[in-house]
Amino acid sequence: MPFPADVLDRMRATEEVEIETWRAPGAPAHRTIIWVVVDDRDRVFIRSVRGTRGRWYGEAVVQPDCTLWIADDAVAVRAEAAHDPERVAAASAGLSAKYAGDSSLRSMLRPDVLETTLELLPR
Repeated sequence: MPFPADVLDRMRATEEVEIETWRAPGAPAHRTIIWVVVDDRDRVFIRSVRGTRGRWYGEAVVQPDCTLWIADDAVAVRAEAAHDPERVAAASAGLSAKYAGDSSLRSMLRPDVLETTLELLPR
C-alpha cells in the first residue's frame, strides 16, 4: 500500500523532517533532522550524511519501524535498505534536484554515504 498522495506532497514540499528511531523496543526514542526526497515513482528516500556512523541510521537498520515527523504530523514508516544502483541513483537525483541550492548537498552525494540510502515504506 503506497503513502497517501497528501503525505507524498508534504514530503516533496518540506525541506527538513525529523526521523524518530529507537535502539530497541521500549528504549527511549531519538529524533533528528534529516532530508527526505520522493522520486517520480513515489518512492521515498533518505540517506545519512554521517554514513554508517550516523546514530539514526544505525538504529533504523536494527529497528526499521520508525516515525517520520513532518512538522507535527507523525507518519509511521519502515526503513528498507536501498543499496542497489538504481535506487541509489534515484535518491541522488532527488537530493540533487530538491536541494540544488544548499551548500550541504555535496556531503549527501559522497561515495562513502551512498550505501546508507534507505527507502521508506508505509506501515
